[in-house]
Parts: sequence; C-alpha cells; structure tokens
Amino acid sequence: MDASARHPAWYRLCLVTSVNPVRPPARNEAGDLLFKCQHCASPLVVNAAAAGMTLNCQRCGKPTLVPTASASAASAPPQELTDLQRKLKENESQRTEITSYINQLSIQLHRWKLRLQTLNERKTELEEELRKAT
Repeated sequence: MDASARHPAWYRLCLVTSVNPVRPPARNEAGDLLFKCQHCASPLVVNAAAAGMTLNCQRCGKPTLVPTASASAASAPPQELTDLQRKLKENESQRTEITSYINQLSIQLHRWKLRLQTLNERKTELEEELRKAT
C-alpha cells in the first residue's frame, strides 16, 4: 500500500508542492502577471503593463525584474493555475463534507445532552422518593 492510499485526498492537498522555476510567467484572467521574486522566490502579482519594469519585492525589498509574458502564456491558462483552481474546488467540496459531519455530530451531541438531562432529572426524582420511603 503506497503512502497516498493511506491518507484521504484532503490530507494530500495540505502538502506543499513545488513550483517549476523554468515555467514562463503566467497571466491570470484579469491580465495580471504572476511570477516569483528573483531573490527570495516570493510569489508576486503585477499588472501586465508593468512587464519589463524593475520593481521592489514586497517581501525582501530587493529590485526584481518583471518578466514579459510569452504569447503562449497569454493565450491559454497555465497548468499551475488550472491545478490550483482544481485543488481549490476539491478543497471546498471537502470543507462542505467536513462541515456536514460537524453538524451531524453537533445534533447527536445535543441529543445526548438532552438524554443526560432527562436521566439526571429521573435520578433526582428517584432519590427524593427513596428519602420519603425511609
């Protein structure tokens, strides 16, 4: 049995995945450029109009060249974005499932609390009857 079979899908989503450093800069649907800082590899997003400019990284503060987007990156969504969107959708589905489990367990807990309250009331009644009988 391999390691992936021992854990549910939501567990595997929590693991950090590496990004391909040679992949060209990507564009999202809004036309922004997605790339990483040359110094600290922090993910950066800038407007496509900034392509070719040098900007300071928000994390490390060092000047970073904004790459120009290739035509292939602009014409189709990059694999990384597609993967992230798929993972986000799967994550949302799993969150819904877990929330449902929590709701079911909350209802069951409430039922058990009511049952315990009833048993405690019955205990008090029986103890009172026992005192009267003695």
